[in-house]
Amino acid sequence: MNLVRYNPNRRMAVSQRPTNDLFDGFFDGFLNPFSSFQDNLTTGGFHNLKVDIYEKDEKIIVEAELAGVEKEDISVDVKGKVLTLSGVRKHDEEVAEERRYRRERSYGTFERKFTLPFEVESDDIVAHFNNGLLKLTISKPETQVAKKITIN
Repeated sequence: MNLVRYNPNRRMAVSQRPTNDLFDGFFDGFLNPFSSFQDNLTTGGFHNLKVDIYEKDEKIIVEAELAGVEKEDISVDVKGKVLTLSGVRKHDEEVAEERRYRRERSYGTFERKFTLPFEVESDDIVAHFNNGLLKLTISKPETQVAKKITIN
């Protein structure tokens, strides 16, 4: 458990966060016109890749929402401490653009990288994909597993 210094102004800072995020996003394109363009090139505009990462029974669990993505179109790579989720959500061409009223879902390629607290071998990862949810179970190396010490 980490110790965190008490900050009496924390509530005020948390309540201002949505307003700050609004202005930060507004000026990003103005101050650096290529930043959002470059980000769209690397992620394909797939900004809403939601993940949960937690620890359970000496394993790290990564759950990623990938609704509308086929299992064959998902790639999971690991190199050292960096875990990379990438793939492609294919665009449905059944509806012509002139007949479309709204499009809110993202299509195209995506990639997201996560730094893990330890180095991982690909053999230590088990992946399951069911109903649009990718679940990765990553075993901790022996050096990371807590061991109980008996006192004599």
